Amino acid sequence: MTPDTQKDEFLRVRKIESGIVIDHIPQGNSLRVARILGLDESNQATVSLLMNVPSSSTGLKDIIKIEGRELSERELERIALVAPSATLNVIRGYVVAQKFKAKLPEVVEDVVPCPNPTCISNKEGRPRLHIREHSPLKLQCDYCEKVYSEDEFSF
Repeated sequence: MTPDTQKDEFLRVRKIESGIVIDHIPQGNSLRVARILGLDESNQATVSLLMNVPSSSTGLKDIIKIEGRELSERELERIALVAPSATLNVIRGYVVAQKFKAKLPEVVEDVVPCPNPTCISNKEGRPRLHIREHSPLKLQCDYCEKVYSEDEFSF
């Protein structure tokens, strides 16, 4: 294998000029991240979604590249809920201008609804959840005080 074909073998998606690259998404969670960001509803940005990409640290991972878009604080909190190990790279002029880890806040306010259909926060007010465990993720509602696991939330 020549150096050029070897390089091409690993180049799966072209570099982006500006936007965000969400790396180190746990295997299989990229579709949840895409839903959280509304990428399935938006036709404003070019999106590259890579699944089951080899990773030396985790075995397999997912990656999402979004051209021409940066993320809000609320979007970053939502990503951290389903991909707490994610690394976010802000790209400007084809280079990484900023790099940071997803950070799970201690309190998640008005990001996801409480899974309890009778919880008052779903009818009035704003959902407010406290992180009780990071791995596996468990959140407790301020209003109904029930503790829920990650798979009970709709993102």
